[in-house]
Amino acid sequence: MTETTEEPAARRRIFADLTPLHTSPDYRRLWFGNTVSWIGQGMTSLAVSLQVYDITGSAFSVGLIGFCSFLPLVVFGLYGGAVADTLDRRKLGLASAFGSFLLSLALVSLTIAGVEQVGLLYALVALQSACFAVNSPARSSMIARLLPAEQLPAANALSSMTSTTGNLVGPMLGGVIVGWWGYRAAYTVDAVTFTAALYAMWRLPAMLPDRGEASGPAKRASVADGLRFLAKRSNLRMTFFTDLCAMVLAQPKALFPVVAVVWYGGDARTTGLLVAAPAFGALLGGVFSGWLGRVRRHGLAVLVAVACWGAAIAVFGLTRQLWLGLLFLALAGCADTISMVFRNTMLQAAVPDEMRGRLQGVFIVVVAGGPRLGDFFSGSVSDLTSPGLAVTGGGIACVVAVCLLALRWRGFARYDARDPQP
Repeated sequence: MTETTEEPAARRRIFADLTPLHTSPDYRRLWFGNTVSWIGQGMTSLAVSLQVYDITGSAFSVGLIGFCSFLPLVVFGLYGGAVADTLDRRKLGLASAFGSFLLSLALVSLTIAGVEQVGLLYALVALQSACFAVNSPARSSMIARLLPAEQLPAANALSSMTSTTGNLVGPMLGGVIVGWWGYRAAYTVDAVTFTAALYAMWRLPAMLPDRGEASGPAKRASVADGLRFLAKRSNLRMTFFTDLCAMVLAQPKALFPVVAVVWYGGDARTTGLLVAAPAFGALLGGVFSGWLGRVRRHGLAVLVAVACWGAAIAVFGLTRQLWLGLLFLALAGCADTISMVFRNTMLQAAVPDEMRGRLQGVFIVVVAGGPRLGDFFSGSVSDLTSPGLAVTGGGIACVVAVCLLALRWRGFARYDARDPQP
């Protein structure tokens, strides 16, 4: 009898803690729906890129897809967070998910009609990005209402597996489906997968923001109020500062095509391996995340994880053997998952419910903007010096910056999950 009870406990200490999926049917449906829809979105992302290149034959035109998705993420991320702190988050999440579903159907309709207008594809991508930016703060701010605080690290680890699986599996399936059956099939599958997210949102209870002692009709939540709240909370600010250190100073993704050829003598397949390695490491970080729920010093864990990211990237810049480079990129991805779990948990646990949407909106802007600034930074440094110096120097700069931040705001390392203070 003792062996049977100890074995599941040992598994939870090693593998991802599935307790949130068992204790909350609402969270379980939400998690499953998001996982399925993330895979569909990954398929569509690749299919749109392939279709734009098929129409134009221009790599620059493909690059514009990222620009079209970035601006709505920034604008509607902040705005969507404010709306999520004003309206019923269930209704907001349902409406934005339904908007994404309709946009997937629009892509299907365009391919059926044989319309090959790049401008329409750009417009649909921008609208999909806007729907995602509105949906994400509403959905993320619900988690702390569906689960007790002690289960939030496990829930965020499961969420990391959702996005990583979508980013890995979605493009692979998209490539296979487009190759066999064409763009229409990929867009159709994406539209079908969105029904899982819609069903999960439909089954949720009402999620009006908790305004504490306030009474009377809800006031329009202000983005400026959210930013002022953040400006006075050093622990919350540090979650964003540390992430920017990693994503801006030590983000080598833009250099992977150059690195694949110059360092490893490879080709496009080598570039694909370099892109996949951090995502694979992030997925492993989620799979083996059972121990994260026992960590109480979340601030210290974030500092260590971000420093490990920087160190792994710095060593990657010194490697000239492919297997070793992939190993350190995977280690960096694992560290990124650990950092993300605790940063998101702090935002959910230490922020009042009436502010959660706006802070999650800021989170989206940082997550979306940081890597793009990092691509610009690493590319610029590489052109001025060399790829090796850009990668290794960026990793070292990340570690140094995190150490300086830890010395400036010493209370962050003492943050205790048992008494979350913003």
